[in-house]
Amino acid sequence: MPDASDASHLAPRIRPYTLVTEFAAASHASAFLLWEFPGFLPGSDEPLLHISRPDTVAIMRRPGVKGHRGQFFADEIVNHSGLLVTSRVRTWLDCSRKMSIEELTVVADHLLRVPRPDFEGRSGPHATREDLDDMLNRHKGTPGIRKARVALDRARVGSDSAPETRLRLALEDAGLPEPWLNVPTELGAGVVREPDLSYPEQKVAVEYDGEGHSEAVQIVRDIAREEDFARAGWLVVRISKRHMERDARPAVARVRSALLIRGWLPGKEN
Repeated sequence: MPDASDASHLAPRIRPYTLVTEFAAASHASAFLLWEFPGFLPGSDEPLLHISRPDTVAIMRRPGVKGHRGQFFADEIVNHSGLLVTSRVRTWLDCSRKMSIEELTVVADHLLRVPRPDFEGRSGPHATREDLDDMLNRHKGTPGIRKARVALDRARVGSDSAPETRLRLALEDAGLPEPWLNVPTELGAGVVREPDLSYPEQKVAVEYDGEGHSEAVQIVRDIAREEDFARAGWLVVRISKRHMERDARPAVARVRSALLIRGWLPGKEN
């Protein structure tokens, strides 16, 4: 039996329902998976298909289907690889009821992120801050909207991954200064590096090492990066998955220690 969270198996299962039933589109947990959102949505691993219809027509009632009704503006239902699905921004709002503020922020950062055209085949973000704010203003009173507003306020442009967003939030929640995110930094003549998170005033760079950093080629690249930072007088703090355990307290402790070494004073505006 295919994994319920596998988007490649989801579209063929949903398509018949959107073709046979008028005004029907994949939504909620199903749209979350189809858009390949990062983060965690409770219930997204369940086998139910989530289908929405406008509140002017009957809710869909089929075995294995969780029907939803709501008000939809014209741009909130889109064609995604031949399948009708709620837009990315509308999906973010629809899922807010079940998601934590942190996970909503992870998705918001993903939507706002400016892509790297050479690698991703697109030049613009999936959404702007104005797009997200407009969605919230359209649907005032929607369950979860208060969490979504807080998440939008905490969202930033610059995180390249969900772990980077979670790390940033943990640092800020612990009272550390807000870091710069993936900002190109000149370290010397012709040497420019882009740390995941950074504190230029203290010359502290924070790098999140995902699974790919254990590969031999990447290890060599990481060493070269660290040498470039060291020559420029920067201190590099490497964070891995294990540092994110226990509410990221080990990660916070490492970054706080580096900032204190470099002269940061708690309570000082940075």
